Amino acid sequence: MSHTPNELIDMFPEHADKIHELKAENGEFSQFFDEYHEVTRQIHRGETNVEPMDDFHLEELRKRRLQMLDRVAEIIK
Repeated sequence: MSHTPNELIDMFPEHADKIHELKAENGEFSQFFDEYHEVTRQIHRGETNVEPMDDFHLEELRKRRLQMLDRVAEIIK
């Protein structure tokens, strides 16, 4: 499997331990973590034309991912 860009650990490498801890101990964060990665996978599939999608849908997914990254930044700080 190829590396999918924008994994949470890659986006916040200085908080990798905190992210692992939250994922293991906080069910809500774990669910959010999984949702973030699903959105990222959808974007990656769209950008690489593995699963072609229209530009509007791809842009909406990118906006959603940015909102999710903002939320993660709030949680880990």
